[in-house]
Amino acid sequence: MATATKPDKGDQRLKMLDAAIRKSQSRQDALIEVLHKAQDLFGYLDVSVLRHVARSLKLPPSRVYGVATFYHLFMLKPQGQHACVICMGTACYVKGADRLLEEAETVAGCKAGQTTRDGKVSLLTARCIGACGIAPAVVYDQATAGKQLAQDVTARIQEWLENGSA
Repeated sequence: MATATKPDKGDQRLKMLDAAIRKSQSRQDALIEVLHKAQDLFGYLDVSVLRHVARSLKLPPSRVYGVATFYHLFMLKPQGQHACVICMGTACYVKGADRLLEEAETVAGCKAGQTTRDGKVSLLTARCIGACGIAPAVVYDQATAGKQLAQDVTARIQEWLENGSA
């Protein structure tokens, strides 16, 4: 797991996170909300940020880490400029999501959960994105596309790798 520089006490982002924690009255049931705020501020959930959240909410670090790893929207590593999230839910899987993922990994040159060496593309999977009616579905930079084919995924990733834009 990649780790960023530990945020110091003077880090404005840490002060903003602490304000959000105070706003939630340090309630343990506000964990997901606090993690969202932390990710918005830091870009991803670094180990030191997870520890800070655990201390602040008086929760075991294992619980905070468990929540952060359970939900696919939380990132534990810096992400690329672009994100390709392939839904692996039952409907998508039955309609070929495994082949889409295999193609995406080949084109990107990295495995699911990783970012290309140049930092342009993060390749991710989700348990289900709730778009079963348009399976197989892929989320490109937060825009959902349905009935995707291998060539659709290939074209988008190649465009990102070559141009750096969508």
